[in-house]
Amino acid sequence: MAWVILFIAGLCEVGWAVGLKYTDGFTRLAPTIFTGVTLVASMALLGIAVKSLPLGTAYAVWTGIGAVGTVILGIVLFKEPATAMRLVCVGLIVSGILGLKFFGSSGH
Repeated sequence: MAWVILFIAGLCEVGWAVGLKYTDGFTRLAPTIFTGVTLVASMALLGIAVKSLPLGTAYAVWTGIGAVGTVILGIVLFKEPATAMRLVCVGLIVSGILGLKFFGSSGH
């Protein structure tokens, strides 16, 4: 269950990171509230996950999910470049996340 909570925390990480773009420097109320709520949710869920997962593994996976999700949404929503090397680097992050999940800890 901790891995599910950690995954949701990572999705919330993506939410607040992308939400920052929509806040327009925190001048738009709805995106600012969304960003704040997803930031708090992300941290709270990470805190719950680290009760039973190793801190280093959980933190690396959490930031990895956030990074990959943010890059993908940056490409889709903001027309950021989707170069071959950029996508290879995203793939390396994903392989690192999977490696930590399957080989990095005994907490399930």
